[in-house]
Amino acid sequence: MPELPDVTVYVESLRSRIGGAILRRIRIASPFLLRSVDPPPGEAEGRRVSGVRRLGKRIVVELEGGLFVVLHLMIAGRLRWKEAGARIPGRLGLAAFDFDAGTLLLTEAGTKRRASLHLVRGEAALSDFDRGGLEILENDLDAFKEALRRESHTLKRALTDPGLFSGVGNAYSDEILHRARLSPLRLTRQLSDEEAARLREAAVRTLEEWTGRLRREASDRFPEKVTAFREGMAVHGRHGQPCRDCGTLVQRIVYAENECNYCPRCQTGGRLLADRSLSRLLKDDWPKTIEELENARASRTLRPR
Repeated sequence: MPELPDVTVYVESLRSRIGGAILRRIRIASPFLLRSVDPPPGEAEGRRVSGVRRLGKRIVVELEGGLFVVLHLMIAGRLRWKEAGARIPGRLGLAAFDFDAGTLLLTEAGTKRRASLHLVRGEAALSDFDRGGLEILENDLDAFKEALRRESHTLKRALTDPGLFSGVGNAYSDEILHRARLSPLRLTRQLSDEEAARLREAAVRTLEEWTGRLRREASDRFPEKVTAFREGMAVHGRHGQPCRDCGTLVQRIVYAENECNYCPRCQTGGRLLADRSLSRLLKDDWPKTIEELENARASRTLRPR
């Protein structure tokens, strides 16, 4: 799912292309995309774009007259900037937004249609989409600690809760926790002030560095290669590969449709975190430390045939 760095670069690229332009037409190819009925899409057509902003993980296009187009890309939704009047792709295409200078295409990979489009009137209606999470890059340490300790959660869950922190999801939370050298299952209210400060510093540096990196990669082009798995990430998407800092194999916890990646040496003192499905299956055979796991792998490798 596109997160704060990705959405920020999307927003900046859109501002440079459609800021001040007139939205000529909205073409909707998927009936599952539009999640609101009033105002209808036709009411947005012919209006000038007065701003583009990020709201959590959503992209908001403001039109003259106080009308807002709200896009949530969810996991597999992506934006493409094409020549004016471009055809909507048959299998992946959801919608097209036509401007004189080009067409913004919305696509979504996979069979599940989760991306959403809302049209709303006025700032009050737009505020309904604000989950209330803290903007980490815009607030100080005290505000960060207050949000972090508001509820008793694991660090992984807290960082990805849009009601606590805005714009952070599965990928960058893994990177933040690795940089902070903290376990994803550590409870928020157990953190010392020093650890909370370290976590905030890691969050700020991770989000700023990746936003800058994605800006440089896009340059003047529209960002096309938006993905949750990027070359250069420390642990996210690197299960079974060596940690870039210590060389220990990156481990994971799988839950629902997501997974949490972490380094047991850098983050958990060598302890393996229980994966619900595997630890339930293996029971007493589940290794408790990275040393036990490495020894088990070595014995299997050296076992005579």
